[in-house]
Amino acid sequence: MEDAPALPAEFTGQTLDWTGCEAPTPVQGAGEAPGAEWECATLTVPLDYADPAHSETIGIAVVRARSTAENHRLGSLVFNFGGPGGSGVATLPRAASRYDELRAGGYDLVSFDPRGVGESAGVVCRSDAEIDASGQEDHGPPRTAEEEREYLADSRAYAHDCAANAGRLLPHLTTEDAARDLDLLRQALGDDRLHYFGVSYGSKLGAVYAHLFPGLVGRTVLDAVVDPTRDVAERALLQAEGFQLALDNYLADCAADGPACPTGAGGQEAYDVINGLLADLREDPLPTATDRELTQGLAVTALLSALYSEASWPHLTDALAQALDEGRGDLLLAAAEDYNGRDEQGRYRNLHAANNAINCADFSSRLTVEDVDEHRAAFEAASPVFGPHLVWSLLSCANWPVTGVSDRPEVGAEGAGPILLLGTTGDPATPYAGAERMREALGEGVGVLLTYDGEGHGAYTSGNACVVEAVNAHLLADEPPPDGLTCD
Repeated sequence: MEDAPALPAEFTGQTLDWTGCEAPTPVQGAGEAPGAEWECATLTVPLDYADPAHSETIGIAVVRARSTAENHRLGSLVFNFGGPGGSGVATLPRAASRYDELRAGGYDLVSFDPRGVGESAGVVCRSDAEIDASGQEDHGPPRTAEEEREYLADSRAYAHDCAANAGRLLPHLTTEDAARDLDLLRQALGDDRLHYFGVSYGSKLGAVYAHLFPGLVGRTVLDAVVDPTRDVAERALLQAEGFQLALDNYLADCAADGPACPTGAGGQEAYDVINGLLADLREDPLPTATDRELTQGLAVTALLSALYSEASWPHLTDALAQALDEGRGDLLLAAAEDYNGRDEQGRYRNLHAANNAINCADFSSRLTVEDVDEHRAAFEAASPVFGPHLVWSLLSCANWPVTGVSDRPEVGAEGAGPILLLGTTGDPATPYAGAERMREALGEGVGVLLTYDGEGHGAYTSGNACVVEAVNAHLLADEPPPDGLTCD
């Protein structure tokens, strides 16, 4: 669809009607309204870019805080915080203090709910009660032929539910579609070029935009960079390795605290404790103060969630201590529910439904149980803790009603740049090597790689002074750092 038809003026000539923002809706993540400094609007886009003149339209929810600079406006800086499936309308106001210097330096801070997400025709596949029930039934990966049949039956039922509830949307939720929405947003904001800050999946979206519109790329930062060169199985295996590395680093850090560490002195002892807890949860979920129990599946989700940020490590220590010493799962369940997007009223944001829908619209691979069997040993070797669970993610698009074009996005962007790529050596979700491969895939002279020798998913929000200074110089003064700079 790279040579998509020209867009009618009703799309390219629109202006945004900014009004005060209401509180985020449950599918966006709920919470309080962001305050008077924030404005919200709706961008109208064609659902089908292959036939925009006759297409149904959808609305893209947009949020903005104007620059606080009095006489020096650089334009809009558009954020995508990843997922795919995260609501930018809900996330940016909550995270905006991290970008105060960029706002004061001349940027309007802007974000949006990508198509299929939140209030932008958000995909909802199952009710909150059905999602709750699924979590309570998640006692771990299948072990027997009967459990495999049950797992596959639920996978088919989930795909059926998504098709029944959002079928007309599903073919049109690709990253390329979202990139074309981004360009319409650029035009509606009145910017000649797109200044952009993409994190995690947002790096893929930014790279696809650069491929489609290289001459319109403004000052761009891609953080926690997705590897564009790997297929679905390779990407999942690298993620298993990444989370295992983060767990290794956490357990070593915990062991340094001595007796205060609930997993002991580190090494094999720590893994025996973790694996023992997960094995016990398979048969006997832990009680909590609610009517929900901590199952093995939810405990694994809690571990993954805590490893996204080094700042979460103390909370993980407390949660493990509660589970191991008190026999209660409240803190681990809270971490899992935060990751799953469940609020205190039992309502779920649509992050995970949108994540599945967008990935399956993009990816062409449709893997089977035979593929799981083929890759099982490699996943378990990569991560004895997470591998047995993550290998089943290979079936996430099985039975999906639409099929993508390729597992590997087109990101070659000759003529764009410089695009600043941030890679973190201890990133569990988007391992560091992905940033190196993105630099190569963008093309010679486009990508500038900055390495952050640290932990967590995302370098800029780590607060590392070297990283922040380099990024701000690129965005505010158009002075990117030298390719290959390392910050520690």
